[in-house]
Amino acid sequence: MTVFKKQVRIALRNCGVIDPEQIEDAIACDAYFALGKCLTTYSPDEVISEIKTSGLRGRGGGGFPTGLKWEITKNVESDQKYVVCNADEGDPGAFMDRSILEGDPHSVLEAMAICGYCIGANTGLIYIRAEYPLAIQRLKIAIKQAEEYGLLGDNILGSGFDFKIEMRYGAGAFVCGEETALIHSMEGLRGEPTVKPPFPSVSGYLGKPTNVNNVETFANIPVIINKGAKWFSRIGTEKSKGTKVFALAGKINNVGLIEVPMGTTLREVVYEIGGGIVNGKKFKSVQTGGPSGGCLTKDFLDTPIDYDNLVAAGSMMGSGGMIVMDEDDCMVSIAKFYLEFTLEESCGKCNPCRIGNKRLHEILTKITEGNGTVEDIERLKVLSDVIKDTSLCGLGQSSPNPVLSTIANFEDEYMAHVKEEKCPAGQCKSLLRYDIVEDLCTGCTLCFRNCPVGAITGERRLPHFIDQSLCIKCGVCFEKCKFDAITLT
Repeated sequence: MTVFKKQVRIALRNCGVIDPEQIEDAIACDAYFALGKCLTTYSPDEVISEIKTSGLRGRGGGGFPTGLKWEITKNVESDQKYVVCNADEGDPGAFMDRSILEGDPHSVLEAMAICGYCIGANTGLIYIRAEYPLAIQRLKIAIKQAEEYGLLGDNILGSGFDFKIEMRYGAGAFVCGEETALIHSMEGLRGEPTVKPPFPSVSGYLGKPTNVNNVETFANIPVIINKGAKWFSRIGTEKSKGTKVFALAGKINNVGLIEVPMGTTLREVVYEIGGGIVNGKKFKSVQTGGPSGGCLTKDFLDTPIDYDNLVAAGSMMGSGGMIVMDEDDCMVSIAKFYLEFTLEESCGKCNPCRIGNKRLHEILTKITEGNGTVEDIERLKVLSDVIKDTSLCGLGQSSPNPVLSTIANFEDEYMAHVKEEKCPAGQCKSLLRYDIVEDLCTGCTLCFRNCPVGAITGERRLPHFIDQSLCIKCGVCFEKCKFDAITLT
């Protein structure tokens, strides 16, 4: 099937293949073999060199070179260091990390131990959303089994290396995907970001050097050790090596989790792997990078997916959310929807994010209700740029992206809302108008009897009328009319 033909499974290699609650299944698929190689054959510097050569970059959204992050943490002198796995997956519609933890938890545990060996840490912490009960259960089982087999704990494989892993639970705050906010949450403090530097690699959990990587990043590590950096680096593009897992959702036939080589085009994802748009409708946009990403038009369908190309197109990789939209979606409403999410999830620590995004939302609401002006569109652009430049962390710095990208790519829709007071997609209720065509109305009274607010009047077998001052734009009359006598403009 085409849906599988262009996929390459590295991070998801064992998901659906092994029983995640049986360590024997994982070992049969080479689990902990890479850890054994590292402890018996390679020095920490050699392992880090291999990771650097592979070109692996952080899959949590930032895209920072993984090997370099490990090296920085290793070179900091300290009596105690920590390895942290960021499993706080908060993007709407995202389930990449969850699927790895539920389907192959040992790949993450093994990679954390390898990281601990490299940087000189003997403790690993997994920060996971409490809303992931199955992933938590399977991680607990995996940790216990690995300890029983001598693959975690004291003197692993007789090497003299000790490494234990503990769990920490998050309450579902999106901002705790940012590493400093995550660390504060693990310390029992309010999940708010802090100014960097110092970076966690220097001063992180409990003030000690801490290496933070997300689930998908760790899932790639054992494969790189087992198959070699050169093998891994042959996959992907020049600056973005390997594969990327995406949660494909929206108005597309084949929704679900996919893993494709970096450099695969958006067109291949949408039309070949995704099977095209539902009900044969026209493609309108694809939003990448979660609520902080941008909305790209058909002009970008041939863009190769990697960190740099998506940023150049006005979006971002993010952690891997990808939502497809069709001709029935209003891009102004879409921008407003994502902004509502970031408003809810902002920690409120800095003014640009807390107040600036609120002002953006107010302007978008004004536009979708038919009260906007052309000047409001310019205000959106200016305010968005200020928020991006002055916010404390990545949440605020990227929250205006949906606004800026929709204005850049769909300015005609914004203009239709403010100049014509119309929503071309027919989604903004305040801008809709239902009218009865007198010549087509038979006076059957179906609309009259079903109107919930009594906005329709008229006698049986005579044309009916809609009182616009009472109409709530619910669309019931439009749906019930059997004679196409009601128009929507």
